[in-house]
Amino acid sequence: MLGPLNPLPYQVHKQTMVTVNKTGYVRLGEDIHHYSVPYTYIGKKVKLLYTSTLVKIYYQYTLIACHTRDRTKYQYTTDENHLALQHRFLGEWTPEKFIAQATAIHEDVALYISKVLEHKVYPEQAYKSCSGILSFARRVGPQRLTDACRWADKLGQYNYPVIEEILHKRLDQLPIEQEEPTPAIPSHENIRGKDYYQ
Repeated sequence: MLGPLNPLPYQVHKQTMVTVNKTGYVRLGEDIHHYSVPYTYIGKKVKLLYTSTLVKIYYQYTLIACHTRDRTKYQYTTDENHLALQHRFLGEWTPEKFIAQATAIHEDVALYISKVLEHKVYPEQAYKSCSGILSFARRVGPQRLTDACRWADKLGQYNYPVIEEILHKRLDQLPIEQEEPTPAIPSHENIRGKDYYQ
């Protein structure tokens, strides 16, 4: 007679080798999701052993990190203990905080900040850019920052240096050019239409 089945579901384990990037994260390519590892392993090759629910990270057979698997693309799962001391303040920065600060200045600034967050690959870069951009509200005033964000958005440029340059050159004080409407071709008896060549 057969005994009872094992109540634990069978988990398929997959593995891959990756290098810890300079910000202290590894990317699970299958999900395009990033996981933190202790900063002392930056630049090292590590093994990701993962199931449908867990991601374990090993360095030379030693488990150095374990995270719940998250399949959200382009996002980061961070253990604060993995960060170097100078990076721990990043844990206090969130997209929501930056957008809330920007909204308090003007909705156009909030729109611009949300695009900065979308365009940066690494959260550290995005957060530093947002912090720098929002600091201009104290330095030049909310109105100039709002106009600079409108200019940069019109140019399709989403970073701190472009806002700095717009403010430095005082482009924010110029009116933003509106799209010129395409003039209609006037009708004339000598102009042949498309039906002429049928």
